[in-house]
Amino acid sequence: MSTQTELEIVTPGAFASIQDEGRRGFRRIGVPWAGVLDRRLMRIANALAGRPEDAPVIECFDGGLHVVAHGGAVKLAVAGDAVVEVDGPEGRRQLAPWRSVTIAAGEALRIRKMGSGRIAMVAVAGLEVAPVMGSASTYVRAGLGGADGSGRALAAGMRLALAEADAWGSDRVLTQPPEPDPRPIRLVPGPQADHFSAAALEALVGGDYRVTAEADRMGVRLEGAKLEHSGAADIVSDATVPGSIQVPGAGQPIVLLADAQTAGGYPKIATVIGADLGRLAALRPGQTLRFATVTAAEGAQLARAEEAETRALITAIRPLPADGIDLLALYTGNLVDGVVHALDTEFRPLY
Repeated sequence: MSTQTELEIVTPGAFASIQDEGRRGFRRIGVPWAGVLDRRLMRIANALAGRPEDAPVIECFDGGLHVVAHGGAVKLAVAGDAVVEVDGPEGRRQLAPWRSVTIAAGEALRIRKMGSGRIAMVAVAGLEVAPVMGSASTYVRAGLGGADGSGRALAAGMRLALAEADAWGSDRVLTQPPEPDPRPIRLVPGPQADHFSAAALEALVGGDYRVTAEADRMGVRLEGAKLEHSGAADIVSDATVPGSIQVPGAGQPIVLLADAQTAGGYPKIATVIGADLGRLAALRPGQTLRFATVTAAEGAQLARAEEAETRALITAIRPLPADGIDLLALYTGNLVDGVVHALDTEFRPLY
């Protein structure tokens, strides 16, 4: 009789949940998409683990995730600039991110902290989550999806039952992961740009905005130049989408994200393009950003370019060498040691 393989959540960190591409087709009845905040990270993590690119993953914020394998080996893959550690019989070892690793029963994987950004995706081989309204994504506010369909975020003590996996083959690595992108966050003006003064859009793209502590999967409240309304700050509620920039009466913008409401009564001065939404969602409280305007046609072109870049990254994933080379040690270690001065007496030629 075989033992059920499970992955135990020892600690979820700041916030961790099961997400996929989200539940589409229900916004008309008030159900948000939910889903991952950064599709590129999800797709890379799944590719590293040998899973379909849209398979459910664990999305975690700000590090702290700690999981343990039970009943058998578990293949995991981490996408994101994370500090990753594995606890095993030989002690604790640090791994490079952007790779998969197979941990034996009783071994643990930790995302100790994040480097740049605040989001990491963890793909788990064999993870199967029953869809709710077509998606496994966790939407806490409405109690939809997630590990048991109840909409609960991952919590300490939860165990995820894993399907028996086929032969996994070697672990995989992305040797040249994407670099942090310092460019402005690009947006398309509207749909209610005419509800603002002529100077408001100039102010939006003319200076820095700071991410406040009110930043989660629902949205990001920013602090910066006040955006003046040309009339009342309220409108008849109409549709919103992830990326909508609402401006309440105080004049400080709020960028809506995956879990945001499907309609709202604040005018929307602009919409962040999909290609940049993951970058914005990954900004920590206290970090600053700048906006830049593009046309809708340019936004579509940037989406195609982002897809091509993501596809190139996935194509570049390679099997991890069987000789066990520690890429983190290779990249960060002191490879030049014992440097000497050519003119020191000890090393001068004898003739």
